[in-house]
Amino acid sequence: MAVSALAAMPQAVNILDAGSLLSAFGALGIAIVLFAETGLLIGFFLPGDSLLFTAGLLCVPGTHGSARLSLTQVLVAAVAGALAGAQAGFWIGRRGGRALLARARARKIREGATRAEELLNRYGHAKAIVLARFVPVVRTVLNPLAGALNVPTRLFTLWQMAGGTVWAVGLVLAGYALGASVPNVDHYLLPMVALVVGLSMIPLVREILRSRSRRASETGSR
Repeated sequence: MAVSALAAMPQAVNILDAGSLLSAFGALGIAIVLFAETGLLIGFFLPGDSLLFTAGLLCVPGTHGSARLSLTQVLVAAVAGALAGAQAGFWIGRRGGRALLARARARKIREGATRAEELLNRYGHAKAIVLARFVPVVRTVLNPLAGALNVPTRLFTLWQMAGGTVWAVGLVLAGYALGASVPNVDHYLLPMVALVVGLSMIPLVREILRSRSRRASETGSR
């Protein structure tokens, strides 16, 4: 009796593992994770990029786990979670102001706030809001930062919807296209996810290196 009860218990969910999240929660999990990652500062560590890519890959008929995932449901959940999360983050920032970010203890949050502000200053509001979607941590912090900086609500809403839709749909369809073109691609799921995570970190690393280079130049010129 005890053995059968243990066998019936669901396996522990690893919130940092895209495959684990999808197996446990399906399309609903995508919406929840993206809402938390893009709308709540505590969600900065969640695997948004790899989750979207993996979900698209697992929508391909015949792929392991694809029976539980519909491409239409995944796309709707991804867009809904990404857009609702960003808008929630914006309103949290509008209400909480800069003090909200200043109280954050996580080093990545503080660094992400610096990168987000640099994007806003360098590219302007519209372009920065779109670009931030593709930079881990920065996409979490920029939304409340935009609210704290009193970016016009209409402008923010328009461009976060554009950027969020392109980001969410693009990564899901990229995963789906790869799964449809490579036989048994799910056998290589972990390397593929690692590659996506690595590529998603490139913009952040570039911004960090550029920031350090500018600071070094400013220090040398004094």
